[in-house]
Amino acid sequence: MPRSRPYKTGLNERLRDPDHVAAYLNAAAKESQDVFMLALRDVAEVHKIGKVALAAGVNRETLYRTLSARGNTTFATLESILAAVGVEIHYRVRGKRKRTAIAVQG
Repeated sequence: MPRSRPYKTGLNERLRDPDHVAAYLNAAAKESQDVFMLALRDVAEVHKIGKVALAAGVNRETLYRTLSARGNTTFATLESILAAVGVEIHYRVRGKRKRTAIAVQG
């Protein structure tokens, strides 16, 4: 039987592949904003934080703060970070949902 290896080791290897990065971030984004930011930090660490920061046009300390659970990034910075790790944001139409009445107070 082959020896097992730590989960983080396998994850780090997979996060070098942009297709896996996109799937990983999409899954994290479905959970919550905090989970997404921590997943993006995993990706940035695999791609070397210093190199990602340079490519994204931010300093390393700012990138660490941005990718923390309490990070509060701008959309432009988020796009720059994603571009630096080889992925981009796409939008699609949501499936039809049951409409709820919105009360308008006048």
